[in-house]
Amino acid sequence: MAVRGHWGIENQLHWILDVGFREDQSRATGGYSAENLAVIRHLAVNLLSQEKSAQGGTRAKRLRAGWDDHYLTKILAQVPNSSRKL
Repeated sequence: MAVRGHWGIENQLHWILDVGFREDQSRATGGYSAENLAVIRHLAVNLLSQEKSAQGGTRAKRLRAGWDDHYLTKILAQVPNSSRKL
């Protein structure tokens, strides 16, 4: 059962990346660009899924962040400040 649960989560993430970010249509292939963009997309998925004030899915939130600077700032405010001492 644990394996099924893992693959369910894994398949859901890939579906979000494909539908919300159109990852399958990405043409980034040179050097490390595909890997770098994958890291950025995963970070964006995590930030968008943590943001609860707006209704809608990942794609809708991503598009809203592109249109609304205030909303984008709200999402980016979730990133911890790395200059703070632990």
